[in-house]
Amino acid sequence: MTDQYLSADCENCFGLCCVALSFAASSDFAFDKGEGIPCRNLQTDYRCGIHKNLRINGFRGCTVYDCFGAGQKVSKVTYNGNDWRKSPETAKEMFSVYPIMQQLHEMLYYLNEALSLEDARSIYKDLVQAFQETEHLTYLSPDSILALDVPSHRDKVNGLLKKTSELVLTKVKSKKNHRNMGKRKINRGRDLIGANLRGANLRGVNLRGALLIASDLRDSDLRETDLIGADLRDADLRGANLKGSIFLTQVQVNSANGDIHTKLPPSLSIPRHWLV
Repeated sequence: MTDQYLSADCENCFGLCCVALSFAASSDFAFDKGEGIPCRNLQTDYRCGIHKNLRINGFRGCTVYDCFGAGQKVSKVTYNGNDWRKSPETAKEMFSVYPIMQQLHEMLYYLNEALSLEDARSIYKDLVQAFQETEHLTYLSPDSILALDVPSHRDKVNGLLKKTSELVLTKVKSKKNHRNMGKRKINRGRDLIGANLRGANLRGVNLRGALLIASDLRDSDLRETDLIGADLRDADLRGANLKGSIFLTQVQVNSANGDIHTKLPPSLSIPRHWLV
């Protein structure tokens, strides 16, 4: 599976994230918008009229969103290129299908990464099966997609992702008997909002679901660290080494702050706002 398949391709989407989803006026969005209502910045060609200036216009939230390729799948495959403006009778259904497809594609993204990890070879067949099953669901009819028990399927996928994480982290721990993490034990879901972790050796640590909002991670070592679901909004990653970290997404990177000295996995890119 290619990375392009599992990342947003706005040129082949009917602006679904700009219509189907809702948002409230906040530091991330300049005004309120309800579900199924086109954003006032959405143009007739389904492009954003302020795309190059989203942040300065108060739409930081848009710059950290990624549908993982669900937008083009719904637009070009599920609805075979029939857009909601020309076929308004499909609009409501399409807008309901989209967020479900987004969840399925997010699972595919994580499974695809797990399949690329050498340390997960022992569960490779299980990962392949889960990937194929999930991909199959993305090709179902709209009615069938709407009827899916997504939480149940996610639990199955998450179990495999946890096993993958354990295999990677166990190998790292076997190489090192200790870590320079201070006296705090870092657990999944731990509240580390604003924490001072500058220069910390977090290599091979489980940070799944950790709240790292506005934390100071400058010059920290996050190699082979499990970051699935970690909240990195406004975290300071300047000089941090995230190469080899697992389950890190472009969305998480975009929500954080960093610089040209931040080392990212090769599949991810430095956000434009880091260079300003």
